[in-house]
Amino acid sequence: MLLFEVLQVGPFDWMTWVILPILIFFARIIDVTLGTLRIIFVSRSMKRLAVLVGFFESLIWLIAISQIVQNLSNVATYLAFAAGFAAGNFVGIYLEGKIAVGLLCVRAITRDDATKLMDYLKTSNYGVTIFSARGVQGRVRLLYLVIKRRELNQLLDIIRAHDPKAFITIEDVRAVNEGYFPHTSSSLFSRMTSLRK
Repeated sequence: MLLFEVLQVGPFDWMTWVILPILIFFARIIDVTLGTLRIIFVSRSMKRLAVLVGFFESLIWLIAISQIVQNLSNVATYLAFAAGFAAGNFVGIYLEGKIAVGLLCVRAITRDDATKLMDYLKTSNYGVTIFSARGVQGRVRLLYLVIKRRELNQLLDIIRAHDPKAFITIEDVRAVNEGYFPHTSSSLFSRMTSLRK
């Protein structure tokens, strides 16, 4: 009888052991995702947007950590916090790839005559500058483009179709002054340039 009373478990507290950890998990996903986006916006000099995102990131983090402090004996909240952090990194990286904010500098070095490639890029509305240069194996052409990040895969497909052996380097561009950017987009993030200052 005494053993039965010791082993007997009271009513299960769903709020403490299930709902609260789930809320912490999703709060952590949101705050880490916002943190990833904030870092991207800071690196792209989108100051106002970075400040706004940073506010909500820290507010959500404070709410999540306060719930853990109030429930120190609840191991499920610790696990939810850590799992939310891991999942938030994944979601943040995924979203960064989808919104593709910013500019890239693409350099393509080709040993072939780049006239056809340059003409194709121009007819596809890419601003391209070409240089004649000399490499280890002789004369080469250097194509230099500054593009919107979301156009990268399309551009790489074009270059590789014309020269599969082209040497390509890609770098982030912090800012540009002037230039040729005929591709337009009506996406939300393409209209955020007013939030840069």
